[in-house]
Amino acid sequence: MLALVTGSTGFLGSHVCRVLLEAGHDVRAFHRSTSSLVLLDGLNVEHVIGDITQPETLRQAMQGVEGVFHTAAKVDYWRDSKGMINVTAGGTRNVLEAAMQSGVRRTVHVSSAAALGVPEDVHKHPSKTPTLLDEHHAWNYKPRWWRYGYAKYLSEREVQRAVALGQDVVIVNPSAIYGSGDKNRVSGDLIIQIAKGRLPVVFAGGMNIVHVDDVAEGILAAYKHGKRGERYILGGENLTHIELTEIIAETVGAKPPGLSVPIWLMHSLAAPVDALRKFLPLPINGDLLRFAGLYFYYDTNKAETELGITQKRTTRQAIQEAYDWYHKQGFV
Repeated sequence: MLALVTGSTGFLGSHVCRVLLEAGHDVRAFHRSTSSLVLLDGLNVEHVIGDITQPETLRQAMQGVEGVFHTAAKVDYWRDSKGMINVTAGGTRNVLEAAMQSGVRRTVHVSSAAALGVPEDVHKHPSKTPTLLDEHHAWNYKPRWWRYGYAKYLSEREVQRAVALGQDVVIVNPSAIYGSGDKNRVSGDLIIQIAKGRLPVVFAGGMNIVHVDDVAEGILAAYKHGKRGERYILGGENLTHIELTEIIAETVGAKPPGLSVPIWLMHSLAAPVDALRKFLPLPINGDLLRFAGLYFYYDTNKAETELGITQKRTTRQAIQEAYDWYHKQGFV
């Protein structure tokens, strides 16, 4: 088939292009004129210039396209959340409308596990252990405290509207993605900071880590086997922050963070950090501090069963490949 990939020059989008090419498909890479093409270097793709916030460019790009893989979104929410909803949710609406008008057979919408909301704070209930969130979990958080997650949630509402009108769309929800090519240092910035000895502290909580190639392959599997209107969590290993930072430290040959910061202190700093960000270019925002103590653990059984995902790469492999790429690029 001829496949269109939005966000094709990005971390995940470039890997999706590669997986599609390896499967024998023709790929039309949709990107802005100002986008760096370094991650598409050497790939036999057709370049099409456009922007998901400009509907006319999408309609032109989708002529003759059978499958759309929508990976484009604004992801660096802790650096700049302005325009998050317009780009992520509004752009998704534009993509879906263009796909419907162009007669696209099926669209895979790449959402995020963030669209599921936040887990229960087990520290408020000492007898409980972290539970696994699944595809049924509904958005349950203040939008202004996590604009990225809220924008992804709104994007999924756009998908459900399109499905209700008869459009064939499948949703995938990747967890925290690691691997080579994260040029915007979305997840990978943690690797760089530890490698440079700039992260002396860690706090309670945890997250799910998935290899970028597992996500890209899962996206293609969703196109082939996913059910219309369904969402599928694409995840890997559930790890505490301490376990994750220790793996990273071992990989890069650095000391792991040695100081554990109390959760209450992280939470109390959230509002001041948000206030200071109006005047100073801080590397984090209050959103991340409010997540201290939360365990973003996910149940991936549905994707494994319905999409036929049988093998996963390890977090250690993802970290190693990410570090090797950063070292080659001169980041560390």
